[in-house]
Amino acid sequence: MKESVVSDPEHLSDDVYRDIETQAASESPSSSPSIDIQTPLCVDLDGTLIKTDLLLESFLVLIKRNPLYIFQCLLWLLHGKAYMKAEIAKRIKLDITLIPYNELITSYLYEEHQRGRKLYLCTASDRLLANEVAKHLGYFSGVFASDGRYNVSGTNKAHVLKHQFGDDGFDYIGNSYDDVPVWKAARKAIVVGNQGIAGAAFKVNTNTTVFEHQGFSLKKALKAMRVYQWVKNILIFIPLLTSHRFTEASAVMYSVIAFFSFSLCASSVYLLNDMLDLEADRRHARKRHRPFAAGHLSLSIGMVMTVALLLSSLGLALLLPPKFTLVLGAYYVLTLAYSFKLKKMQLVDVFALAGLYTSRVVAGGAAAAITLSSWLVLFSITIFLSLAIVKRYTELDAMLRNGGTSAAGRGYLTQDLGILRSFGVAAGYLAVVIMAIYTNSPDIKLLYRHQSGLWGVFALMLFWISWMWMHAFHGKMHDDPIVFALKNRTSLLTIAAIVGCVLIAI
Repeated sequence: MKESVVSDPEHLSDDVYRDIETQAASESPSSSPSIDIQTPLCVDLDGTLIKTDLLLESFLVLIKRNPLYIFQCLLWLLHGKAYMKAEIAKRIKLDITLIPYNELITSYLYEEHQRGRKLYLCTASDRLLANEVAKHLGYFSGVFASDGRYNVSGTNKAHVLKHQFGDDGFDYIGNSYDDVPVWKAARKAIVVGNQGIAGAAFKVNTNTTVFEHQGFSLKKALKAMRVYQWVKNILIFIPLLTSHRFTEASAVMYSVIAFFSFSLCASSVYLLNDMLDLEADRRHARKRHRPFAAGHLSLSIGMVMTVALLLSSLGLALLLPPKFTLVLGAYYVLTLAYSFKLKKMQLVDVFALAGLYTSRVVAGGAAAAITLSSWLVLFSITIFLSLAIVKRYTELDAMLRNGGTSAAGRGYLTQDLGILRSFGVAAGYLAVVIMAIYTNSPDIKLLYRHQSGLWGVFALMLFWISWMWMHAFHGKMHDDPIVFALKNRTSLLTIAAIVGCVLIAI
């Protein structure tokens, strides 16, 4: 892999200085200016002006379009990082207006601009994207950025700025250890980061100011992992209940291990899905507050967490029967297909979601070596199809209430609400009918001593599915339907009563 280090700034590509207004630093306003106003202020982009990284965002947009671009990026990287950035930037389109900007820094820059100070955007990101950011904000006099040949980062960036403004001829705002060479060449170092980075800047430049910004936090990481969504994996324990093996210690232990394995895998998927769906989430009234969309958690940390969680999940899966690992693998593959493609396809998306919900029940049976009855599989598919449609219906209904006409990143229009409601209610009632037929089947006499208790399950299920859809219709469901069902008091009482009826029937 080639990395260009600029030893002679005179030989830099002309594109590096693209759009620069070369004005003498001594050009003075009408009033007697301070040294600060006379000194150009150069600003880093990734992690400083914005709370994200444009290279990683661009990369994610590219591989979402076609995952095979991962291999193409590796080939581009052989020609140098700047070359790879340029090739990616040519092929993607980012909505710069949606990117999370650091409001503290943008406010500070606006004030400096109003005072008459010259501002320059200096970034390792490709110039195509950097120019869009500068144009959007409107107060930069020029842009220094990577041009496909030179990666304007670290030492290269220091050479570029010294060539343009001279030693100690500029102030620089940055956020990482890569900026240390630039701070060393600057008149004043302005740090956006923690005390560790501030200390590194102070060692090379005693004229240092800090905008303290904390990076990683466990709270943000757990929020991104959506630990609250782990409640959906309680479905893994359903085979224990229906097979009457909930008193067997080994079966319970294997189910608990399966629960945590599936939960870690699901969190890995949630992280990946959120990183691939940044633009759609930023257009969503509620999802725009998610850690990656809002820039509260860096994409680089997210990628590391994604891999670490998946490996941890596989480690636990190795403690269980091989069949569980196969189900877990199928779940992961289907989820990837959903994230990359299926979520955009009408109806296919809800059938995929129903399959993902049902896979939890199948995984529970595989973990505890329980053979699932065809009745349970049929019931699971239909009830989860109904809940999957509830999920999509709720998102679309919220979009309509906010004045939208379509769901971002989905294949639906608000005019589809009526037909979705019909499909969803029909699937829910079909599940109840399957329950009723099962209650009258010959298999019941072999498994239950008090079969009449199952009619209570039938009645409660009929009430529950109707109640869920009434809540969705009234716009009162603000979460994943299964999470909502396991958090709402009325729903919890109904589910508890259903479990009670099953235990009575046993």
